[in-house]
Amino acid sequence: MAAQDLSGKTVVVTGASSGIGAEAAAKLVARGATVAVVGRSPERTAEVAERVGAQAFLADFARFDEVRKLADQLLDRYPRIDVLANNAGGAWAKRIVTDDGNEQTFQVNHLSPFLLTSLLLDRLVQSQARVVNTASTTYRMAKLDLDTVNASTGSFNQLAVYGTSKLANILFTRELARRTEGTGLLTVAFHPGVVATRVYDNIPLGIGAFIRSPLSRPFFIRPDKGADPLVHLATSAEAINGQYYHRFKVEPPRNKRAVDPELAQRLWVLSEQITGVTSSATKPDQT
Repeated sequence: MAAQDLSGKTVVVTGASSGIGAEAAAKLVARGATVAVVGRSPERTAEVAERVGAQAFLADFARFDEVRKLADQLLDRYPRIDVLANNAGGAWAKRIVTDDGNEQTFQVNHLSPFLLTSLLLDRLVQSQARVVNTASTTYRMAKLDLDTVNASTGSFNQLAVYGTSKLANILFTRELARRTEGTGLLTVAFHPGVVATRVYDNIPLGIGAFIRSPLSRPFFIRPDKGADPLVHLATSAEAINGQYYHRFKVEPPRNKRAVDPELAQRLWVLSEQITGVTSSATKPDQT
């Protein structure tokens, strides 16, 4: 079957300076899409954009001011946005508090994608777009305590904090689907597979050295394979609104918190309060 022609479509891919974001950008350009690659590194982002035939935009998701600037640039450049792939993310071995006052993993992996999506939402709804959020199977064991998720002090476990941020991605997806129901916007979250990408750059040295060594190859898939579910969900008529996919298949909930509508609404409200953004394109909270 021939690949879907995406001529005339505009796609924004964050976290696209390497890994599955860069690979997805290349695949989408090859189908004819106009692609905006968003990255933090000027050098790597420019290199990817030139190599795949995309347009480069810079933003550090640890800074809300840069996310806001990015949204302004995208809105100014593109009259329509057909796909927003919230793929940027990271994991850090110790607690870091951003200049905005947030725990860095929570900000980079959830709050900044929430902010960017909210700032673009009117344009996305007008375009009847898709919002595709890169999550992870680490959500399965995650907890989300809204009183402590953004704390600047206390105990810190890298994997647990990362998993919590990925649970937040799934809850955000479900609540975005609810709030935009009937508008034509479609949103999904997905696990790309276990991919050796730069998300592991900041994990402890011993494990990180193994992941970056040839010994790890049997345990990981290549970034181009990890990009395939993103491209599929960005384009497939079979994508189901608000669902979480393990690569290409909907995964039945493996964590009851991931399908808790009250928790999803409370997370949304907290995210609005922290980022200072609301959108007229969404429905109010349920009562």
